[in-house]
Amino acid sequence: MTPANSVSPGAVDPAALGLIPAPRTLTAAAAGPYPLGYATPLTAGPGTEGVARWLRSTLGPATGLPLPAGDGTGTGAGDGSGTGSNGQGIVLALDESLAPEAYRLEVGATAVRITGGTAAGVFRGAQTLRQLLGPDAFRRAPLAPGRTWEVPPVVVEDEPRFGWRGMMLDVSRHFLPKEDVLRYLDLLAAHKLNVFHFHLTDDQGWRIEIKRYPRLTEVGSWRSRTKYGHRASELWDETPYGGFYTQDDIREIVAYAAERHIRVVPEIDIPGHSQATITAYPELGNTDVVDTTTLSVWDNWGVSPNVLAPTEDTLRFFEGVLEEVLELFPAETSPFVHMGGDECPKDQWKESPLAQARIAELGVGDEDGLQSWFIRHFDAWLTERGRRLIGWDEILEGGLAEGAAVSSWRGYAGGVAAAEAGHDVVMCPEQQVYLDHRQDGGPDEPMPIGYVRTLEDVYRFEPVPPGLSERAARHILGTQANVWTEVMQNRARVDYQVFPRLAAFAEVAWSALPAPDDRDFAAFEARMTPHYARLDALGVDYRPPGGPYPRQQRPGVLGFPREGAPPVV
Repeated sequence: MTPANSVSPGAVDPAALGLIPAPRTLTAAAAGPYPLGYATPLTAGPGTEGVARWLRSTLGPATGLPLPAGDGTGTGAGDGSGTGSNGQGIVLALDESLAPEAYRLEVGATAVRITGGTAAGVFRGAQTLRQLLGPDAFRRAPLAPGRTWEVPPVVVEDEPRFGWRGMMLDVSRHFLPKEDVLRYLDLLAAHKLNVFHFHLTDDQGWRIEIKRYPRLTEVGSWRSRTKYGHRASELWDETPYGGFYTQDDIREIVAYAAERHIRVVPEIDIPGHSQATITAYPELGNTDVVDTTTLSVWDNWGVSPNVLAPTEDTLRFFEGVLEEVLELFPAETSPFVHMGGDECPKDQWKESPLAQARIAELGVGDEDGLQSWFIRHFDAWLTERGRRLIGWDEILEGGLAEGAAVSSWRGYAGGVAAAEAGHDVVMCPEQQVYLDHRQDGGPDEPMPIGYVRTLEDVYRFEPVPPGLSERAARHILGTQANVWTEVMQNRARVDYQVFPRLAAFAEVAWSALPAPDDRDFAAFEARMTPHYARLDALGVDYRPPGGPYPRQQRPGVLGFPREGAPPVV
């Protein structure tokens, strides 16, 4: 049986193949299609063994093919029957002349060869191979045992535009169990994304075990109830809510991500978004202006006024936290540590005699300087340990720490200022790539938040702002889509908000697209047709193009829609 996405020699139909993100070049191969059979070997050249393990564990269950190990030479000839002669089957190899994540996939008469600049490049090519086999290759068991699997006769040459292609997932507001996090790592990998920003702490819950400070999870990971809908909603879920990842859970997540060539960026939020922390350890709060012993883990949304006290004891506490965090997130896979730094109300510091005395003692001028002091301290602390600090663009206020990078979320302006000043930047403006924002202006969108950001809007997002100097543009590390989960109570709601827009974002981050107004969205939509079938096979509960199913709607639950076009700042 010939797969539905096969192409004849000499012709390539991108819409039928539906490769997402779009590769740099896609041409017809001189020979093919290439059949995969029960005896088809999988040969892993030196340095590609991990990719071979992943490919065998993924394609094996979907196709029913064992993909036995080849002889490791990657050479030789055969008749293309997939019967296991030397150099036949699927051959993985490294080529140092290619860029680190670049790859070449070539379907020939004797083999399907995937060559990458590094194992990461080979892995990206393996994801393309999976897409070429059709949607059924994304299932966990073969639908028709004994069917013929064919790789279409193509040559793909590809490499990413940006080195940072990420998604931030907030597990503090609503906790996702470990298995759901691992699933999302697979979904990121399937879209050639390579950074997972893990938002682990906030006012509504602390989600990572720190053995030195057990109350962070004993107390700080649980809230008594949860607001249902936007904070103006009158509805509450009165069920106690919480959860956290053990240190072994974290190690597993990091290792699972590394196998998929995804870096994990842990976020530990300071000095704001800290009510859960202060609830667990009241002495960390501004005890001279508020009775912190009466606080509880926040059950509402928004920005809590309870922030960390600017004391040496607070610094020592978080140094202890970070010592364990660095052990859990090794430098090889997690060179960056995100320290938050956003939405820190200064009211308590303004009222606090201790904070005011601290401002005078440190000579930092005002409350913005005090926040900068927090960030500068941990920038130096992390640098001494071979790591880099990254924070939301509010860390620019009061002066940016020398080695810090910036996540520009309030628009382009913070990222532009940081890049022009010589700091590295990840562009993630809420006006374009906050996937918690609603996807349509219709009344059926569940708990609608923010501006309307359609699939096409995300596809036309440009991470490098116009007018940026060439020197500053080199400081744009890449881009990231952010997923804040205040109104996403479970995996299905996260799926609905994230997909299909993450597919458009992945193409923006990976592919060499023209200027936003010149992008061919109609062609992208055509390629999405087979991609929706892949998402179906993976069990992704995405928003259908025609609008939400009745089960995806949340009638009567108040959201917070913002009207008009989002401002470009």
